[in-house]
Amino acid sequence: MAVKTPVSIVKIGGAFLEEPELASTFYRNFAGMPGLKVLVHGGGKRATELSRQLGLEPRMVNGRRITDEASLEVAVMVYAGWANKSMVAALQALGCPALGLSGADADLIRARKRPVAEIDYGYVGDIEAVREEALHGMLQAGWVPVFCALTHDGKGQMLNTNADTIAAALAVALSSRYETRLYYCFEKPGVLTDIEDPASHVAVLDRKRYDAMVASGQIATGMLPKLHNCFQALEKGVGQVRIGLPDMLLPGAETFTSICL
Repeated sequence: MAVKTPVSIVKIGGAFLEEPELASTFYRNFAGMPGLKVLVHGGGKRATELSRQLGLEPRMVNGRRITDEASLEVAVMVYAGWANKSMVAALQALGCPALGLSGADADLIRARKRPVAEIDYGYVGDIEAVREEALHGMLQAGWVPVFCALTHDGKGQMLNTNADTIAAALAVALSSRYETRLYYCFEKPGVLTDIEDPASHVAVLDRKRYDAMVASGQIATGMLPKLHNCFQALEKGVGQVRIGLPDMLLPGAETFTSICL
């Protein structure tokens, strides 16, 4: 059986874009990663700020954003505009051949508008398909795809889609051809038993411990969809999933949380 080529799918939270020193460290770490790689980013903090400047009050439920028509316009402006192009420019300055994308570009990520159930999430997309062959072609051509948190429905409608979910979907799609490694970078050194104590990070989190931490309230709100995506990615063939600070992208890093089944 042929050995698969590794590819790293890295998701970075939009909060890092707001802190120049943190952003600079992340860009250097990501640009320095060897081999094929894909970047997925958020931008929720800046979208929230712009929404309020425009007189729109953001709404969140269980860590997920409610997206009405006006909020979608803000998301497209921030995610595909300022956030995406700022990251692409910063990476290009480091010699990283970044290519800024949304799911609509080249029909790379198609989604459907989430059906209304107990909660109407508005223009939020649930991913249906990733055009893996086109993404593979970009990687083989030497590009480093940089995805914002937007997809489309194939009928002209843009959809806001959780960036953690996009990263997991890309990793799953590429796992048929590559050895996939999924990294979720954020402002904590991993999953914590005490949110106020960075030293309380969990080195390895399996499903049993995850369920116990959810039951005890140690894992809640925004971490719930993130970790759900982690376990789902592993179940669908992703080889490795880690959560932690951007330093975990460096060789020899030890402080992060490895997710396992």
